[in-house]
Amino acid sequence: MRIVRVANFVTSTSGGLRTALHELGAGYAAAGHEPVLITPGASAGDELTPAGRVITLPGPVVPGLGGYRVITGRRRLRRLLEELAPDRLEVSDRTTLRWTGAWARAAGVRSVMVSHESLSALLRMYGPLGRLADPLNRATAAAFDTVVCTTGWAAAEFTRLGVPNLVRVPLGVDLTTFGPGRFDRGLRARLAAPGQPLLVHCGRLSPEKRPDRSIRALAELRRRGLPAVLVVAGDGPLRPRLARQAEGLPVRFLGHVADRQELSALLATADLSVAPGPVETFGLAALEALASGTPVVVSRDSALPEVVGPAGAAVRDDPAAYADAIETLLSDPARRSMARAQAERYGWPAAVQGFLRAHSVIDTEVR
Repeated sequence: MRIVRVANFVTSTSGGLRTALHELGAGYAAAGHEPVLITPGASAGDELTPAGRVITLPGPVVPGLGGYRVITGRRRLRRLLEELAPDRLEVSDRTTLRWTGAWARAAGVRSVMVSHESLSALLRMYGPLGRLADPLNRATAAAFDTVVCTTGWAAAEFTRLGVPNLVRVPLGVDLTTFGPGRFDRGLRARLAAPGQPLLVHCGRLSPEKRPDRSIRALAELRRRGLPAVLVVAGDGPLRPRLARQAEGLPVRFLGHVADRQELSALLATADLSVAPGPVETFGLAALEALASGTPVVVSRDSALPEVVGPAGAAVRDDPAAYADAIETLLSDPARRSMARAQAERYGWPAAVQGFLRAHSVIDTEVR
């Protein structure tokens, strides 16, 4: 079965979405299907990868989003979809690509929209725009045969509307690449002195991720006399502002860490991870930290409390609350084993199986 997937807002430095697209594609291929991924880029491209065929269509950069591109040529994309003749269509953008749901219905192709963000939560960040979420979500649900959400928190905006075609499928984590055994003593010595708790913030440096909260939490810990240091893995439009905010504090900006082995070593070597984004619908970076044996302090306003469970702490937006939770977790000798145990509840084979069921492919075993 040919499963054609289309996604916007993906770049070479994308985090969770890019990981999910790769892992799902690889899983579809392993299950005997033919995955094809269409994404925007600086130029046209077409290559075979372990996650299937990847086609790049030229798309402009969206101003102010740190390099994200979108496919704007509807006619070209429509022709490509017609040429590919998919058996299933999977769309990872509910706004600029919503029209593909109508194309699929007219072509007799079953379609799935994957909700990688909470539109209600995002629009609430911009005040009056929040009231637009419900009509837009109704339109999205009506355009596709199935809407997939990865957590109950993410599904809430559709559940409230009584959407009948909603299914929930959690994502997964690579439990082999990420593990406590990736701890690196040499890396630890380079990043923190003996007796200094090593904190890590892993994520895109953009407003919705609220990386400033991690720096404010560090400042509060230092004020209390805890000699913690913070490593920030990620890049984005807020980096210059964050660098100014971090002046005088032991904060090290690594930029985007593309090598998965390097990232796994960093996460396993850290004492604790901070994931303060209030609109996270799943949080793959947090789950990768848990798989590495590193507990996570998260925003109570996001889906992350649901994913992290007892292997971390969910707090309000306040430096003192983050500092309290960090100090409590650092004093818990069972924190690493609890983190790994929580991550082991989320494997990619189960996620792939769930997505194939959402595509009404129910007779496939994923190993």
